[in-house]
Amino acid sequence: MTFKLFSFGALIIVGATAFLMAPSRQMTGVETNISTAEPAPVSGDQPEELGLVHWLRDLDAGRAEAQKNGKPILILFQEVPGCSNCTRYGNFTLSHPLIVEAIETYFVPVCIYNNKGGKDGEALKTFDEPAWNNPVVRMVRPDNQDLVPRISNFNSPAQLVRGIRTALQTTGASVPQYLDLLLEELAAREIGLETATFSMSCFWSGEGTFGSIPGVIETEPGYQDGKEVVKVQFNPTIVKKAELEALTQPKGIKTCGWNGGFRSDREPKYYLAQTDYKCVPMTSLQACRANSMVGKNQSPDALLSPRQLAILENVRQNPKSKAKSAIGKDLKKAWAEAAK
Repeated sequence: MTFKLFSFGALIIVGATAFLMAPSRQMTGVETNISTAEPAPVSGDQPEELGLVHWLRDLDAGRAEAQKNGKPILILFQEVPGCSNCTRYGNFTLSHPLIVEAIETYFVPVCIYNNKGGKDGEALKTFDEPAWNNPVVRMVRPDNQDLVPRISNFNSPAQLVRGIRTALQTTGASVPQYLDLLLEELAAREIGLETATFSMSCFWSGEGTFGSIPGVIETEPGYQDGKEVVKVQFNPTIVKKAELEALTQPKGIKTCGWNGGFRSDREPKYYLAQTDYKCVPMTSLQACRANSMVGKNQSPDALLSPRQLAILENVRQNPKSKAKSAIGKDLKKAWAEAAK
């Protein structure tokens, strides 16, 4: 296999101000401050039902904060302590680093316990929410008017991200590309991915090729039957296996039968792995697209969230820190490791 090295001089360097407060931006004529800094860790005594989001626990306080900053309010109606549906929603959906970032960046997060009295009970009556219910999310203006329909499907992280995206559009805010990619990946996984393997003379360039194709969610280079192959997981509602074959035919890529015996290469996302981007925790789809872009001498910065860019800048500012590669690692664990 021929090693391919590229010049990365064209990559955009993120300023050290990524750790500070970003300039205010307009949302329907009202300024709102967007913080790109990683927030302080969630208190160890925060209930697992609430995930890793920093929540206010008072609706009136949330409304005042929203009016001050010009942000909408994202309200979680949650049972605490709760059933397995509630804890699963907290431990997975509300602990996904990019979902946490989007909630904390674009909203004032407020949590209302649906099994308590006092101000919690008053908030339930205000929104006509049932007590002792599964998790429900409402995205509202400071006057309690819904921005998007009530979100009650606690089994679908994609529905929550889709609601966040719609709320941003409704308020006039631009939707960041990382949020579009996150929705694309979550929705695809909920639909169900299909898998195909393709043999080629160089699986590193092959992985770069597949990583740029719409509908491809995950790629992995490896060996099968003595050949270099790329295992591709894709959304069959966007791209079909035959289309993947047709798109890649000019590059000499052939479909490989799935007879088992696949062995992963020790250098996945080869192009990405030659740069500081390897230390940035990414979703599978982000990593696919970023690897493809770097292989073409393009900057993948636009694919990353502000907090991911802050992690990248920290790596660049501390070259002796020996930051570990995040390629192929669990996103939540890699994020926690990078934040240390």
